[in-house]
Amino acid sequence: MNAPVRPAEAAALSAHVDEAWDRRIVPALTDYIAVPAKSPMFDADWAEHGLIDRVVRDAAAWVEGRKVAGLKLEVVRMDGRTPLIFFEIPATAAASSDTVLLYGHLDKQPEFNGWRKDLGPWTPKYENGLLYGRGGADDGYAVYAAITAIEALDAQGIPRPRCVGVIEASEESGSPDLPAYLDALRPRLGHVGLVVCLDSGAGNYDQLWLTSSLRGMVSGVLKVEILTEGVHSGDASGLVPSSFRILRQVLDRLEDSRTGHLLPESFHCEIPAARAAQARATAAILGDEVWKRFPWACGADGGLALPTTTDPVEALLNRTWRPTLSVTGVEGFPDMASAGNVLRPYTAFKLSLRLPPLVDGHEASLKLKTLLEDNAPYNAKVTFHPDGRAGALGATGWNAPELTPWLERALNEASNTLFGAPLGYIGQGGTIPLMSMLAQGFPQAQMMVCGVLGPKSNAHGPNEFLHVPYGKKLTAAVAQVIAACPA
Repeated sequence: MNAPVRPAEAAALSAHVDEAWDRRIVPALTDYIAVPAKSPMFDADWAEHGLIDRVVRDAAAWVEGRKVAGLKLEVVRMDGRTPLIFFEIPATAAASSDTVLLYGHLDKQPEFNGWRKDLGPWTPKYENGLLYGRGGADDGYAVYAAITAIEALDAQGIPRPRCVGVIEASEESGSPDLPAYLDALRPRLGHVGLVVCLDSGAGNYDQLWLTSSLRGMVSGVLKVEILTEGVHSGDASGLVPSSFRILRQVLDRLEDSRTGHLLPESFHCEIPAARAAQARATAAILGDEVWKRFPWACGADGGLALPTTTDPVEALLNRTWRPTLSVTGVEGFPDMASAGNVLRPYTAFKLSLRLPPLVDGHEASLKLKTLLEDNAPYNAKVTFHPDGRAGALGATGWNAPELTPWLERALNEASNTLFGAPLGYIGQGGTIPLMSMLAQGFPQAQMMVCGVLGPKSNAHGPNEFLHVPYGKKLTAAVAQVIAACPA
């Protein structure tokens, strides 16, 4: 292992990073947020609109403008696929022979509603250390932070290994374009010893958090058709079954609507003892903030609405190691102002099924389709079409490999140095398809999966923000960990 970063070096790294964020990263992210570069799943005409190309070009130009010694950057393009930034930077003297792979993405989720009146998804605003707007935290900052961490090490003359960057533009669509790029780039990646993924979250803003697991996901559209056109509800109701009622019956095969428990055992897995122990340790740190962090509505008795559980341990396990169903979109319903007395011909729901980390996403997708479509009530036309381009059906989750002593030590030292608190471990309920891909392609690699998505940062929803002070410390932590890679 390389010598630990000395206190004076750590202070210099932090100072370099802080200046870079204030002078270069925040302005670049402000411009980035203003571009509605929605992922292909949400903008079928992304190529014609040119917005993904624009943010990729802007990020590439920024990276090249830093003039890191030996840096080579290429915007890789394949027909019909979103572009990808690939950069490589040679090792400095006496550093590791392994390669560090740094990952991020530049495509974004759609607008959603409910933004504060003075905010908007494409209207960046920097306020009290928080940079509001879509995509800054999830995770447009990643490429800028990665280059800054490397630049900070080089400025202090601290040895580091060879670094490569993979910055994609289809992650919010399930990364359908990424496998082809990874296959094409594999000879250029080298022997990957450490993966740094900056697309994850944090339990609080008071310490460094390492993601220990990620859930998988199957999403798609469930549609129930009973008529070819709408008819007068007074004439038909009671004889023509409601498509909404049929859809409810179909979903009852999947979920206990009273508890939210997913019924098929194949969608569950045993929770590893180590992850359960980490959940208990994290619950002791976060306490009720595990559930109080969410923007609860006012409940029936005037108090706040309640979660499925107020037990912090169970809350953590529910959102990281247990399958759950969400309905994220509907079709077939008129607006309230236009809702006459008509029995609607069909109902469609957009489903998001989060899977435990050890459940195969593709197999779950096939099982879900069979479960929902077979033996339709009233012989209605019931279809489930999983999302994904290029045949992608479901994303498999990820369970982190056991930490090697050098990485565990480096992460703890970085957390204590920068935050004055030890490293925290937390599973995430979201999905990063890259991680399962890399786990298969580089089974010996260590994984530093972190991010800035802490309490109330609200990625994908309204008022998304990037916590800039935390982003600064995370960038410095990445630099310290890269410096600690074994020689």
